[in-house]
Amino acid sequence: MSFRRLIPALLLAGTAAAMASGAPAATLAIGNGAEPGTLDPQKTSGAWETRITRSLFDRLIDYDVDGSLVPGLAESWRISDDGTVYTFHLRDARWSDGEPITANDAVFALRRLLAPATANHNANLYYAIHNARAVNTGKAEPATLGVSAPDDRTLVVHLDQPAAYFLQALAMSEAAPLPEHLIERVGTAWTEPGALVSSGAFTLEAWRPQAFVRVARNPRFYAADSVALDGATFYPIDDAGAALNRFRSGELDIAYSGVPAAKFDWVKQHLGDALRVGPLVAEYFYMFNLRDGQPLADPRVREALNLAVRRDVITQQLLGMGQRSSYWYVPRATAGGTRGRMAFAEESPEARLQRAQALMREAGYGPEHPLPLTLRYNTLEDHKKIAVAVAAMWKPLGVEVDLINSEAAVHYAAVAAGDFQVARYGMAATVDDPYDFLNAYADGGSAARSSGYHDADYDALVERSTQTLDPAARARLMTRAEQRLLDDYALLPLYDYVSAHLVAPGITGWQSTPTDVHPLRYIQIED
Repeated sequence: MSFRRLIPALLLAGTAAAMASGAPAATLAIGNGAEPGTLDPQKTSGAWETRITRSLFDRLIDYDVDGSLVPGLAESWRISDDGTVYTFHLRDARWSDGEPITANDAVFALRRLLAPATANHNANLYYAIHNARAVNTGKAEPATLGVSAPDDRTLVVHLDQPAAYFLQALAMSEAAPLPEHLIERVGTAWTEPGALVSSGAFTLEAWRPQAFVRVARNPRFYAADSVALDGATFYPIDDAGAALNRFRSGELDIAYSGVPAAKFDWVKQHLGDALRVGPLVAEYFYMFNLRDGQPLADPRVREALNLAVRRDVITQQLLGMGQRSSYWYVPRATAGGTRGRMAFAEESPEARLQRAQALMREAGYGPEHPLPLTLRYNTLEDHKKIAVAVAAMWKPLGVEVDLINSEAAVHYAAVAAGDFQVARYGMAATVDDPYDFLNAYADGGSAARSSGYHDADYDALVERSTQTLDPAARARLMTRAEQRLLDDYALLPLYDYVSAHLVAPGITGWQSTPTDVHPLRYIQIED
């Protein structure tokens, strides 16, 4: 079998290599957005969780400061000419308990990732691996997955078809090799403080629920000499105003909770050196429950709700932080060239409202025959402001909205269980590729499971796009898939996110990236 060499053996990318091992060490205080539900990297669902697990578990492939892919536990790899066989050569690395990290740990982790019992919400991103779909749906045993370890330092992955995003998928927290020797011995207790062993730059020191998660530098990390921080403490602060106040008082070095829209202009004026705003491969939308018996199973209702929402009012008047009003599902910052768009995007608000009212009358609703709807959102003042505004925009249609607020873990658990009619959802890309978004609504995807959406033609277009190597042809297929989803009004897009974080001026090694990944191992605090 012929192979082409993709990346040579490298220890670290440029920015990391420039860090002097003698740099002054410190502990970072981070406002992390929410309380983690788990530290098992294969069972996380939010960015606030993966920020922690990325520091604990190294992947075969890592992200550098600027968001580019660099070698991680795999010091090099090769891809076959047909794009279906990946061979990874692992570096000599150890778990924090001193046990060697082997290719068998990677095989174990990928099999566990696809096992139905794990219920990983991104499992279908790995369906290109031979037998992955069958394993994930319980039709085949995990041992039949197309991964193998010819020796302790070599991992071979066989794909059924090429996947343009596959290296990015392996850079995700959930794809990290896991300590088989520990999990087999202690089971679900393996992520508890005192039990968990790490492969990443940090180890778990303490976790006090609703208070903090603390990590400490891992002396057995293969590049420990390049890590400047002694540790970091992640605080579960989901209120952006509270995070801003704690940042201003010096209690936080980094605040990931965002900036309240009402305070954004003040922050720009008074904390401009700390404000980091950048494009983000993430979409803010309302998910619809499309199951039979639900009012949103009627496409006329879904279209009417979309027509009535004034997205420009939300982005310009309520928020005003540079968010882009969205009439699409795949954010425009995403690589790959997908360009679907809702048909009414250029119509006047008056024309949209008239058509929305007519559609609701056809469906049997109106001010005289109101449609009661529940709208779930997770705790954040801006989410509440948007929900209140949208409810007001729907009122002329005869829609009476009951707002349901809950903290993030409860909210997303309800969404995953299908316990909603309309739900606020924020989808941030784990890979900078349209497939990450489109596949979520395909058969087996997290959004499809939550919403009940199913369209065989849509699934086929998404599947064909993964097998197409020509970038232009692939972009056309993905645009057709996205357009089909939008023409079905399967969701209500509101805006493309921007990242808006607060980073103390003395912090270096932190950079805005489209995927909003900021490896803790590269960050340091200057004097």
